[in-house]
Amino acid sequence: MAHFGVVAPAFYSHFNALSALALALIERGHQVTFLHRPDAAGWLSNERDARIGFHALGADRYPPGSLDASLRLAANPGSPLGLRKVIVDMADTTDMLCRELPAAIAALRIDALLGDQMEAAAGLVAEALGMPFVSVACALPVNREPGIPLPVMPFQFGTDERSLKMYEGSSRVYDWLMAPHRKVIERQARALGIPARGMLHECLSPLAQISQTIAAFDFPRQQLPANFHHVGPLRHAAPGGVLHAGPRIDPMPVVAEGRPFIFASLGTLQGQRLALFKRIAQACRGLNVQLLVAHCGGLNPQQSQTVERAGPAGATTVCAFAPQQAVLARADAVVSHAGLNTAMDAIAARTPILALPIAFDQPGVASRICHAGIGLRASPRFTGAAQLGRHLRRLLDEPEYGQRLAGLSEQLAQAGGTPRAADIVETALNLNRRNDSDARRTASGIA
Repeated sequence: MAHFGVVAPAFYSHFNALSALALALIERGHQVTFLHRPDAAGWLSNERDARIGFHALGADRYPPGSLDASLRLAANPGSPLGLRKVIVDMADTTDMLCRELPAAIAALRIDALLGDQMEAAAGLVAEALGMPFVSVACALPVNREPGIPLPVMPFQFGTDERSLKMYEGSSRVYDWLMAPHRKVIERQARALGIPARGMLHECLSPLAQISQTIAAFDFPRQQLPANFHHVGPLRHAAPGGVLHAGPRIDPMPVVAEGRPFIFASLGTLQGQRLALFKRIAQACRGLNVQLLVAHCGGLNPQQSQTVERAGPAGATTVCAFAPQQAVLARADAVVSHAGLNTAMDAIAARTPILALPIAFDQPGVASRICHAGIGLRASPRFTGAAQLGRHLRRLLDEPEYGQRLAGLSEQLAQAGGTPRAADIVETALNLNRRNDSDARRTASGIA
């Protein structure tokens, strides 16, 4: 059996997805250890992750509390200077990991790496050490292709000349903004003695690349590598099929029959946006629906009461964390920040999405939601309650959204999820325990 090291950005959603894959591998007899700054151990502190190891790196550079400060800045940069600080922080993390991973890998006797696509250090260090590694896209894939806008861009898909020029120009702007990160990758490639490169998409595994998406959700791609696999969401199911979704889960409120039910969540990083939650609640009040708001710990009790008062009277519940899969299975529509995890869960539940993209790859996810015809998008900053209400009314009344969701949901159910991802990892590294032909067929099948 193998000892896997996991290298990923210190964001809850990324650690959560990779924890699911880690547990699947542990259940097959492997050992898994996450490697990151000390505060990131908090993402593995709940009971379900007790079997996953954690090894702290960069303790001298990242004192206690520094991760919270980084997350606050990432959630709300506030200005071009703030955005640059986010990019510099990302670059500093990659630099630290490249410096400290080799010694940690040797000391822990790690055999292979699972590298999040958003952290270049995994690919750089693995290549330098001659170590096998598998890339995992917990967010939208960073694989570049002419005619496909970058994941962080809000553009709809088009093949006309104007669209193609816009994609190309926006990529140049993005690469210019990411210069601090590019310089670190270039410098560390030289220091590690591997061929020069400077971009995330140049640090991906030649063995296997795993994505939480499905092909039908993405824009039409023609140039994904043969080792790329769409498996759908990475989730962990305990014995009995109970899904683990995160810490401090509140039970779903009683939902009355015959009255539409709306779920609203802005994810783990954006849950502090009181004004936006209030507008969502006001929009739902005008529709006379039932509303559940999950702020993921971003609101205090007084703010939660403000949102509750703004929503449908007697039919609004505000909590920190909700059992998302169960709630979406019952909801008639979801208002979301367009995080990929929520989008995939909504597809699985056949729940139409009102996307309010805020940061990271959320604009790209929102564009794909509209392209697939499974929801609508609106500005989280400028769209008022009345317009939000009109969007929700369409999602509730027009059956086409549900019809298109049905097709995607069926494809998602066939994608394989975490078990298939674990099969792909074992097959890529020749670790199949029983020379399982079914596992090999799954791993090499249609992505």
